[in-house]
Amino acid sequence: MARERQHPQHSQHPQHPRLSRRSLLGGAASVAAASVGAATLTATNAGPAAAASTGQVDVAIVGAGLAGLTAARDLVAAGKSVVVLEARDRVGGRVVGLDLANGGVTEGGGEFIGPTQDRIKALADSLGVQTFATYNTGDNLLYKDGKKTPYATDGILGAVPPIDAAGLANAGIVQATLDDLAKQIPVDAPWTAAKADEWDRQTFETWLRANAVIPSAKFLFDVACTSIFSAEPRELSFLFVLFYIAAAGNSANPGTLERLTETANGAQELRFVGGSQLVPAKLAATLGDRVVLSAPVRTIARSGGGYVVTADGVTVTAKKVVVAVPPPIAARITYDPVLPAARDQLTQRLPMASVGKAIAIYDTPFWRADGLNGQVVSDTGVVSSTFDNSPPDASYGALMGFIEADEARKLDAASEAEVRAAVLKDYATYFGAKAASPTSFVLQRWNNETYTRGGPVSIAAPGVLTQYGPALRTPVDGIHWAGTETSTYWMGFMDGAVRSGERVAKEVLAVL
Repeated sequence: MARERQHPQHSQHPQHPRLSRRSLLGGAASVAAASVGAATLTATNAGPAAAASTGQVDVAIVGAGLAGLTAARDLVAAGKSVVVLEARDRVGGRVVGLDLANGGVTEGGGEFIGPTQDRIKALADSLGVQTFATYNTGDNLLYKDGKKTPYATDGILGAVPPIDAAGLANAGIVQATLDDLAKQIPVDAPWTAAKADEWDRQTFETWLRANAVIPSAKFLFDVACTSIFSAEPRELSFLFVLFYIAAAGNSANPGTLERLTETANGAQELRFVGGSQLVPAKLAATLGDRVVLSAPVRTIARSGGGYVVTADGVTVTAKKVVVAVPPPIAARITYDPVLPAARDQLTQRLPMASVGKAIAIYDTPFWRADGLNGQVVSDTGVVSSTFDNSPPDASYGALMGFIEADEARKLDAASEAEVRAAVLKDYATYFGAKAASPTSFVLQRWNNETYTRGGPVSIAAPGVLTQYGPALRTPVDGIHWAGTETSTYWMGFMDGAVRSGERVAKEVLAVL
């Protein structure tokens, strides 16, 4: 089955504190030691099977991903008391480090950052987490119609596979059209675009069939769609796709499709030394015992002028609540009183996309000697997109492949051995016989994770944004919403999560 494993604790990969319900049982002393303003929680039942704690804070935050932890950082800096309740036994949410048999670590979730992703970069810099360039030296590979074709990464349209001239021309027109249409999308309210109703009545598939009329061009955008969204074009509202493109920038730089798809100068340009989970881990360490692990929140109930938040073994009274988990997971919490229909209907209509990551480990990144950068675009197999996930010193080789959309769903019930065999068959097809025999193999299947149920992001089908979009960030009394899905820029990325945490902290401070 899929695994979420915290990488081993050693000097270059310091872990976040191993906090849990039991860390609260010492009462005020253990929490106050973290710093002034932390929540004071006291035990009501110290039994080993049903340890329970209660406490009172200014803000209870649900979810210790980048959004929740960023919000907590900013609220604490403003002198407010907070508790972050996390269902898992680790921090990071959709950002997780997978430990390797050779002592290394690789990324099982979000890992890349690039230009205009200013907030995640600033956060990492403040925590001393360094970046390095994603390996991009040498040729990409196109595997199409049973044939492998190497190609350079600096073509007219960027790293575009070498399809026929008619398809390339059609693809260029389609890409330019998407970028132009995306400029008409207000990133803070895409449902208010002049043609929002028209665009939200059709799927991306419908629009592509009318515009990507050359089969090879349609192939490129199908692959781009599954690579960006981990969803098929038929699953996505065209308005949602345009918003996602518009969001791939910042206030000074309009979003572009190229920025979403490219490695150099794109969203896959950089990785974090030591793995991306170091960012939330180090951020959580600054918060100390304010972060409570293994505490899935079950209910959020209005009580007097505040809220009672009940998690497994922990009950917190708070003036305000921040829910910083994906919309489908937020919907599984019981709210009293019930949420407004618009908010509840929204979360019913924002499912997670479908994704897994498979990483094969080798003694060396042998594909580099063949002049390849480890990046593949394919029209077949369970893995149609790969990257070189080796560490910056290339002390071992790592091939990472995305299992996405329909292919991910086909394998949800398969054993890890079955997935491994299917993935390694693809790797051998792309990179030769050596790829069939890794020294180790790790797999992360987000569809099967209890507290995520897919990834990398919630997706919107036709009709969702125009009918329910305004409920995405609108607070419900004292309950506020964060998470990458609520970001105006870089929704679906680590940067969007950080931005949402910064935004919600300001929002809460304004009403406290």
